[in-house]
Amino acid sequence: MKIKRFMALAAASMMALAGLSACGSSDSSSQTSNAGSEGTQQSSETAAPTGSDAPAETKPVKEFDNTIKPIKDISSWELIKDMKLGWNLGNTMDATGSSGLASEVAWQKNKTHKGMMDLLAKDGFNLLRVPVSWGEHMDADYKVDPEWMARVREIVDYGIDNGMYVILNTHHEEWYFPTEENKEQDKEQLKALWEQIAEEFKCYDEHLIFEGLNEPRLRGTNQEWTGSDSASKIINEYEKVFYDTVRASGGNNPKRHLMLTGYAASSSRNNLQKIDLPEGDDKIIVSVHAYIPYSFALDTKGTNKYPGNNDIKSFFSTLDSLFISKQIPVIVGEYGCMNKDNNTEERVKCVTDYLTAAKELGIPCVWWDNNSVIGNGENFGIMDRDLMGAAWRFPEIVNAMKQVYGIS
Repeated sequence: MKIKRFMALAAASMMALAGLSACGSSDSSSQTSNAGSEGTQQSSETAAPTGSDAPAETKPVKEFDNTIKPIKDISSWELIKDMKLGWNLGNTMDATGSSGLASEVAWQKNKTHKGMMDLLAKDGFNLLRVPVSWGEHMDADYKVDPEWMARVREIVDYGIDNGMYVILNTHHEEWYFPTEENKEQDKEQLKALWEQIAEEFKCYDEHLIFEGLNEPRLRGTNQEWTGSDSASKIINEYEKVFYDTVRASGGNNPKRHLMLTGYAASSSRNNLQKIDLPEGDDKIIVSVHAYIPYSFALDTKGTNKYPGNNDIKSFFSTLDSLFISKQIPVIVGEYGCMNKDNNTEERVKCVTDYLTAAKELGIPCVWWDNNSVIGNGENFGIMDRDLMGAAWRFPEIVNAMKQVYGIS
């Protein structure tokens, strides 16, 4: 490890352990941006640096309330009972291939605005997942671009200010690859990243949930979606780094609710039963993704007719036997069924069966919305983000969701 990197990580660890009385550091007096100039944006709330000695290259970022909020000391099993409908801000802060704040609109054209979260809250959605890719916003010493961190926090606050639970994760992190050859460097970078996220958000109460990994897997191999015993063990090591790092940080993070995932966030029993959960911690949630029935929900070359709920029943039966029956809480972090030739009625049937089965077991589910509606790709978009007030493109699907939960 380079000396410079070691010193930076040591300093970050000391700050986290100190448990400072305020959280975050995204204010114009303490951080400068190292982002490239491509697509760099500043909101109207941005304040310019003051003082004649302010460096010319300083790019101020939004200031936040860093007061430590009171946090309820309750189990995750109790916490998820308050959750109803969930929605993913997909293809947005998780986009890759761009730099700086331009990444937010690299995969879809709409910048996130509070009106989107207002719409969610109005229609009974109280669980927001904010997928974020961090790798392209970290320098050689694993320091996160402060402008990127500030924009993530601004979006998190859109949900928090609406009384929602918000899941914040690491998403398309192509720098980690669960093999023996890569794992030590991966764990080093993962630790550095979560030290910074934990520090930035340590003042938030139980409404903010951390999810360590998204779909960790052997990308590009013939085991990408099936996995292996060795890869699953290494992913458990990654999750332990995430867990230990957050728990050792300051503020409310010792009581933070954390989501842990297995290989590829797979819904298969084989992968789910390999998840290694920490003992004696009641603030842990299992994370899983399930787009089922696959031929209808996710396969772009599959059927546009809903084939029935056999796969859905089987999936939730597995979750029940492995976790729910043992009072281990679960959140389905991603689900949905694609728009195929305007098959809205068929999608309504699928969503109704899916959420009915989930609700019976007390499992919150978070719809994957990638803001894509038409074409030959994965069209999971249900919200019209073009409008500043936002609206539903498929109100029939949203109404079906609300009906399952008795939301008027």
